[in-house]
Amino acid sequence: MKLYYHPVSTTSRPVVLFAHESGIELDYQVVDLFTGAQYTPEYLGINPSHQVPVLEDGDFRVTESSTILKYLADKDGSAAYPADARKRARVNERMDWFNTGFYRDFSYGFLYPQIFPFLRRSDDIVQAGTIAFGKEKALGWLQILDQSLIGPRNNYLCGDSITIADYLGAMMVLGGEVIACNFAAYPNISRWMGNMKSLKNWGKVNEAFYQYVVDPNKGKPFVSL
Repeated sequence: MKLYYHPVSTTSRPVVLFAHESGIELDYQVVDLFTGAQYTPEYLGINPSHQVPVLEDGDFRVTESSTILKYLADKDGSAAYPADARKRARVNERMDWFNTGFYRDFSYGFLYPQIFPFLRRSDDIVQAGTIAFGKEKALGWLQILDQSLIGPRNNYLCGDSITIADYLGAMMVLGGEVIACNFAAYPNISRWMGNMKSLKNWGKVNEAFYQYVVDPNKGKPFVSL
């Protein structure tokens, strides 16, 4: 199987981490987002949405990080995507929660407009309003994540066993380190992230993210938490 990805991509790294932790062999093909490789005619034939990751399994091609995680877990028979209908529904629920609410407001509404020039609003007043609104929404999602989804007893998003929802969600939360977010007010999130960071392949998979995104932005005047 072949994975088109980029090593700093928030949506690529959950798939790469899961594959590494599960011993799933993939042929990794870097799509250089920094040079616009996702917009080339060649890549248009792979994903007309110009995004990563894309998984290619023979003549079958599938996009979207959440779907790729489910596909790989199913093929591998992984306990991280349980077969029991109710347990699986809970995993799907958590993944949808991150994709439809948290990622939209925390990343695209609060984080990305501050670090990516192409997402910065051209008007300073609009930019400030965008970030203020994004921060307000992000704080609400973080409170739900800390108190309701994880809570004081769970080690992971769906209980005491890691699932593919943890791989997806943890990379989205990790993005906050770019703008020096402090999650001390969210002890359950901090504990959960500590569990994720203890995975044996976490450091290797996130090395490029720190090198090319976190480290170059250290000390910059971001609006943070």
